Amino acid sequence: MGDECQGKNSWPELVGFDGQTAAARIESENPNVNAIVVQEGFNVTTDYRCDRVWVWVSKAGKVTETPIIG
Repeated sequence: MGDECQGKNSWPELVGFDGQTAAARIESENPNVNAIVVQEGFNVTTDYRCDRVWVWVSKAGKVTETPIIG
């Protein structure tokens, strides 16, 4: 689904990073998106949006999975 979205659409290199640091980097690498840090286990909307990246973090605040547009 990410083909219609502009700019970089995934950041596998950020797994293990601090969530806030990862979010800032995502937004600097693709100014078309808003990176939102969310703790694992929280519920989020499932609609697909080209302007959003969920940054899933552990309780320790570290990125646990590849952030992608959606």
